[in-house]
Amino acid sequence: MDDQDRREIDLGRLRELRVPSPGGGALRAGALALIALIAALTSFYTVDPEEVGLVMRFGAYTRTSEPGLHLKMPFGVERVLKVPIQRQLKQEFGFRTTRSGVHSEYSTRGLEGESNMLTGDLNAAVVEWVVQYRVLDPYKYLFRVRNVEETFRGMTEAVMRKIVGDRTVNEVLTVGRAEVATEVEVQLQALCAQYETGIKVDQVVLQDVNPPDPVKPSFNEVNKAQQEREKLINEAQSEYNKVVPRAQGQALQTIQEAEGYALDRVNRARGDAARFDALYTEYRRAPEVTRTRIYLETMNAVLPQIERKVVVDDRLTNLLPLLNLDAAGAKRGIDP
Repeated sequence: MDDQDRREIDLGRLRELRVPSPGGGALRAGALALIALIAALTSFYTVDPEEVGLVMRFGAYTRTSEPGLHLKMPFGVERVLKVPIQRQLKQEFGFRTTRSGVHSEYSTRGLEGESNMLTGDLNAAVVEWVVQYRVLDPYKYLFRVRNVEETFRGMTEAVMRKIVGDRTVNEVLTVGRAEVATEVEVQLQALCAQYETGIKVDQVVLQDVNPPDPVKPSFNEVNKAQQEREKLINEAQSEYNKVVPRAQGQALQTIQEAEGYALDRVNRARGDAARFDALYTEYRRAPEVTRTRIYLETMNAVLPQIERKVVVDDRLTNLLPLLNLDAAGAKRGIDP
């Protein structure tokens, strides 16, 4: 093969390379369309009303997106982490909700390690509780603490065991439950602020507090005896409150009556003495007048009480006074 033939062969190959085939153009257009579709799909994102979106560019935080439709760089250059800040979250300890609704169902199987605790008086108690919380700072929630949910769970359990360990079993089971829940909420919130978890603790609720099953019958008997003792004490106190104040009132009444009687007698005696002194003074000044006045006053007080009066003149002579005794006797029920 001479040089002329080789040139013709090379020119033919060049023409084949320069002339595009119909199939190759369609493939290129399809690839471009696919790239454009992927870019469009990865450029938009939506943030729900109860969430905020934290935009990450090559793994570094750049901005926070509010609820709504937003744009971002496509092809994974920017990605969005959504955090629910308006939703109330909860964690359960010692039990799990298997079905929620009107009649919720719970399970405690395999969770004894969370609920079994030792009280301050070296007694055992089974404590089941719920922590309700919200995400207050989404940036701290995602980037300040690694595995923030597990960390928060461990903090909650540690605080609960500390508070329960400072109290007696009777306080935890009965009157001190509200105080325990409040103290756990305060100390847990302080720990969340210290570790910068971005979590706001809303409420701690003691769902159920009981003694362990092996000692529950004995514990119930003790409680029954204590309740019976309190009942008897209350009954005795009630009877005491009824009898003692009444006796004290009666004693005080008797004392006051005696004091009043003594005061009345003394005042009367003093008045009588003063009256006799005044009368004696007047008598010494005019004996006859005073004697007559006393006589008239005495008769004025005595005569109105007599039903029948007979007045006889002591100076009457030579006459026989006749009295109608029959009429007086008949009136008084006396035979004539």
